[in-house]
Amino acid sequence: MNCNVPTDIQFSFRGFRQRGGSTGPHSDGWGIAFYEGKGCRLFHDDSPSADSPFAHFVEQLPIKSKNVVAHIRRARTGRVCIANTHPFHRELWGRTWVFAHNGQLRGIKRKPLTGFHPIGTTDSEHAFCYILDRVRAELGGARRSSIGRLVHQLGVELAQLGEFNFLLSDARSLFAFCSKKLVYIERKAPFTKAALSDDDFDIDFSQVTTPDDRVVVVATRPLTNNEVWMPFRVGELRVFADGASVASYG
Repeated sequence: MNCNVPTDIQFSFRGFRQRGGSTGPHSDGWGIAFYEGKGCRLFHDDSPSADSPFAHFVEQLPIKSKNVVAHIRRARTGRVCIANTHPFHRELWGRTWVFAHNGQLRGIKRKPLTGFHPIGTTDSEHAFCYILDRVRAELGGARRSSIGRLVHQLGVELAQLGEFNFLLSDARSLFAFCSKKLVYIERKAPFTKAALSDDDFDIDFSQVTTPDDRVVVVATRPLTNNEVWMPFRVGELRVFADGASVASYG
């Protein structure tokens, strides 16, 4: 989620977490990162999110943030444990960078690493470290637009190794890359009612927002069943800032 004002993700997370073992097979752990300025609050659990008391606790927390990255895991590389649970985070240029990946990358660990190294054993965390190594080496704190172009190039490069849908945030923007399937929605005035696809629950956003609010939500498949979600193109990277799509590559 990316917004122009701090916003809670309780509605979306309520439906999303059901996909971790109830309405979906991603039952090998979950995690969520809420940005607060340059830093963020991170929560991880290696149990299915649909059954997790911890996930229920997080769902009830009205934490407001302008950037949120959440992930439910289906283990393919690396055992089920906290160290292998997304989203992963690192510091670069005095900001917290967060990354989550859906898919599998065969041969990624042959990619050399220099300044950043994995804590766990997943292909995803290795890819994250590789991306940050390249961003730091080639840009050195460059403008956001330059980061978008490079992240797109790296997404295309690594997608040759397999499925590489990913979310990346640098505390300012949300970068979303599609190698197979990804959708997004931009919510802005006039706000209407939305109903979850994975839970019997709806909300009237006009009652809990202001006319100036803007919110973007990105997911593998739509989280609601009565709204129009926009598909990404295969190989496309979109950059979201302040609740709007501000750039597209590919």
